[in-house]
Amino acid sequence: MSDSDPPITLYRLQACPYCERVVRTLDDLGLDYVSRFVEPMHSDRNVVKRVAGSRPVPAIVDERTGVTMSESANVVEYLESTYGSGLVDADGGAD
Repeated sequence: MSDSDPPITLYRLQACPYCERVVRTLDDLGLDYVSRFVEPMHSDRNVVKRVAGSRPVPAIVDERTGVTMSESANVVEYLESTYGSGLVDADGGAD
């Protein structure tokens, strides 16, 4: 990751309501992220499997904390508990 790359990468599908839930949370928390749109066919999502260990989306990789996870409910809970409560600020420093 270069210094100019956002620290969070979101792997997602076009028009996926579960992915949009994570996008809303990222936006609400003011977090910088990059979206990587993946193949709609589950068996073709090898890039997601390489980084997350399985193919479901949404999946995130948070370079700030070293966390990689999937499933929207888990991701939203992680983002809110990590960034929403002030444990880590949007610039990566601890409060």
